[in-house]
Amino acid sequence: MSSSDDKPDELAGTEQPFVTHLIELRDRLVRAAIAVAVCFGVLALWPGPSGLYDLLAAPLVANLPKGTTLIATNVISPFIVPLKITLLAAFLMALPVVLYQAWAFVAPGLYTHEKKLVMPLVISSTLLFFIGVAFCYFFVFGQVFKFIQSFAPKSITAAPDIEAYLSFVMTMFIAFGAAFEVPVVVVVLARMGLVSVEKLREFRSYFIVIAFIIAAVITPPDVVSQLALAIPMCLLYEVGIWAAQIFIKHTQAPAEEGSGTPT
Repeated sequence: MSSSDDKPDELAGTEQPFVTHLIELRDRLVRAAIAVAVCFGVLALWPGPSGLYDLLAAPLVANLPKGTTLIATNVISPFIVPLKITLLAAFLMALPVVLYQAWAFVAPGLYTHEKKLVMPLVISSTLLFFIGVAFCYFFVFGQVFKFIQSFAPKSITAAPDIEAYLSFVMTMFIAFGAAFEVPVVVVVLARMGLVSVEKLREFRSYFIVIAFIIAAVITPPDVVSQLALAIPMCLLYEVGIWAAQIFIKHTQAPAEEGSGTPT
């Protein structure tokens, strides 16, 4: 019998009534909403909704023929689309606060070794998502639009609709942000014991094929964007395998660490 069996439960006496949980959840959601609202107000003042849209459209406008601009086919699009972009930017800006509120809500129900796992994953997943979005905006967009325009016949004048462009940008941001979460997914699967690190290494060749299939389905039908999504996914899979070994070693429960040790 191990000595860990004699230790008191870390969560003993922390149970709360269901209504108390609902009140705390409401308070956390209100605080997250306030953070988003404050960021929205700041962005609305500077650089403003129109300034944010100009910033978002810059990679496309830079690769359009000189003097060409985006168009709006809906009467209210010039008003609604910039507001949507401002709200999206505000949510991303307030994401650390939103995730902290989520963490603070679930933290009391976690053991110490579980807290060691969750907090680093929350931070790393946020950073990886931002890196994926930044990679898409600063590198992929410019290369994709340049590649597409190089194939456009001279008799065609490109005049993209702003709502269609927003939809395209949202899809690409979500695709690249989610793709950069590969290390987090790998770590969670390994730490939960659903798959071993050895199996992850053996699955490497299959994952490469899956990554290119996902890139072909999600991204536009051009080689540039497909390679820009698939190659980072493969590299991040290797990072995930390496990170999984570290997390498994440093986030084990006391019973797991002491298993096999005589008392």
